Order: sequence, then C-alpha cells, then structure tokens
Amino acid sequence: MSDTIEWSRYNNTLVDRGKLTLWVPEALGEDWLCNDESGRTYTDRAIEVLSILRFKFGLTLRETEGFARSIFEWMGLCLQVPDYSTLCRRLGSLGLILWQDIKSSDRIHVVVDATGLKVYGEGEWKVRTHGVGKRRTWRKLHLAVDEANNRILGVVLTTNDFKDNEVLPMLMNQLDPQNVSRVTGDGAYDEKKCFAWAEENKIKAVFPPRRGAKTQQHGNSKKKPRTRDILVRGIRRLGRKIWKKRVKYHRRSIAETAMYRFKTLLGDRLQSRKFENQWAEVLLKVNILNQMETPRTCS
Repeated sequence: MSDTIEWSRYNNTLVDRGKLTLWVPEALGEDWLCNDESGRTYTDRAIEVLSILRFKFGLTLRETEGFARSIFEWMGLCLQVPDYSTLCRRLGSLGLILWQDIKSSDRIHVVVDATGLKVYGEGEWKVRTHGVGKRRTWRKLHLAVDEANNRILGVVLTTNDFKDNEVLPMLMNQLDPQNVSRVTGDGAYDEKKCFAWAEENKIKAVFPPRRGAKTQQHGNSKKKPRTRDILVRGIRRLGRKIWKKRVKYHRRSIAETAMYRFKTLLGDRLQSRKFENQWAEVLLKVNILNQMETPRTCS
C-alpha cells in the first residue's frame, strides 16, 4: 500500500476519534454557507460554532471535523463540514468580541490578575527532574472580573514578557469607565501609570503598595492627595493585615477563582500555535465561561 493511502487512512482515523452525538437547533443550517463574493464556503458563524465545540470538549482539529459529521449524520442534515485545515486557517480572522452583560446603570467592582497558559513544552515532571527546556513557551492571560458575579469583563493575551501593570489600561479600556466604581489588584499593579489611569477615569484603585513604600506628597500639601499615598498612610496606621480587611482586599481572589475555572474546565494549555488563533481561542473560551456562569449577588 502506498504512503499516500496510508496517510489518508491515518488522517481519517484521527477524524473519527471525535465522532459523537449532540442535539443542535435545525435553524443552524440557515446560517452555514456563504452566498457572497468572498470566495469562502462557510460563514464565520459556522467556524465559530465548530470552534466552540472543539474547545469545550478538548478536541483536536481533526476530531472536531468528525464530531460535526457525526452530528449531521444523526440529524439527517445535508450540511457540509469544514475540513480541519479550514477550521485552523479561519479561526484567527473571525473578528470575535467578548460577550458582556452590563447594564448602563451598573456600578461594578472589578478585580484583575494574570496567569500563564502553556503553548508547548515538557510537562511538570520533566521540568522538575531535568529543568526547563528551551522550547517551553507560555502566553500570559490577563483577566478583569466582576467581583459580584464572576463574569469576565475584560481579557488580554500577551507573551510572557509583559508585566501586569503594562496591560492594565488595555484590559480596563474594554469596559465603560462610568460603569466601574473600583478596581482591585495585587502588588504587581503598584505602579504610577496604574494609579494615574484610575485617577484619570475617576475610579477608586486598591493596589497594595510594596513593603517599605513611601508617600510621594506631603500630608500638609494643598494639592489633591494621591491615591497611593492614601493607601500607604492607611497601611501605616492600621497595619497591613487589618488594612486588607478594612478595604476588603480579599475579594481580589475572585480573579484567581475565574482563572481556576478557566483552567479546570477548558484546560491550562492553548491548542493553537499562531498568536491570532490563540487570541481567538481565549475569547471563545472566556465566552463559554460567561455563558455558563449564573449571575448571583455576593454580600
């Protein structure tokens, strides 16, 4: 048997691994194929739906193709399924947006943090035994989370050489500043530009100053007191432990909870290799989490 036939059989085997049965609305077929002059066969909606299934169930590209074929066969739908190369090629150009559900009258408390997502590299056991390899690569996921209901309101994906404080303006500018009453983060955001951004947008910032931090403006000055100086004096007067309780700094852990949910339900590794595809993958996964989360009020 020729190498071409063997590869074809191996390829089909990988596709068949994803064949499962799932009920979907029949109206899906009405927005599946393109009828314009773009030269594309499938709509962005079709690629998005299959990509959501892919990331929700942790499927490879070939398995996703088989997954969709199985669905259509069981439902008796005469719809074509994009091949795995089309799913990969189109993912980064979907023009996705973050799904938010914020009322214009809401005044929310946003908590921010960042975590790492592995792209490729050895597992933790290999690293622990032999050290970090050269091909070990990470991306940094930055999240802005509604403290009251765990909904992710802002997301930025960067390479691992970006600092948290550098990304804060990009992260928070995805929200309307008029809807944000307060933003809380850890000591990584204790930078002048972070406090300056908060003051410019009239948002209360709670970023704990580093130990040994000094005030930048004298207390008797007639100028408007700086936010960071107020925090430094509060810690000196109350002590760091009591100060954290007083300002409810512990609510920042909601951001860590959101990251834990992300990694537990959708994996701690990015399946895509191109950065634009990784960005689209993160947006789809965040939208999945937001749709799964039931709004609730925290006391």
